[in-house]
Amino acid sequence: MSEIIEIVITFDDRETAERVGRIVVEKRLAACAQINGPIKSMYWWKDKMEESEEWVCTFKTRENLYNDLEEEVRLLHPYELPQIVAIGIDRALPGYVEWVKSETKKIKE
Repeated sequence: MSEIIEIVITFDDRETAERVGRIVVEKRLAACAQINGPIKSMYWWKDKMEESEEWVCTFKTRENLYNDLEEEVRLLHPYELPQIVAIGIDRALPGYVEWVKSETKKIKE
């Protein structure tokens, strides 16, 4: 296990994704935020089929920072129920793992 994860979060517009991404990286809750989009999302919400254009922000961080990052995003995110999904990284280039770890804040484990 490499001790790093990716956290994938969708936003309703690019500006919000960029603002949240910048804040999270500035606070060193993630070493990197990558924004992609627009994407087309189709989903059920409150018993109704919805379609929307969204932007995806993928954060690179350490596993032990997930809760702090989630809390920060929940404060900033406009959705009632945002997609915040962590994906474990089983293998990664060792130098990349060290870079993510060195560029994120240290917390007591």
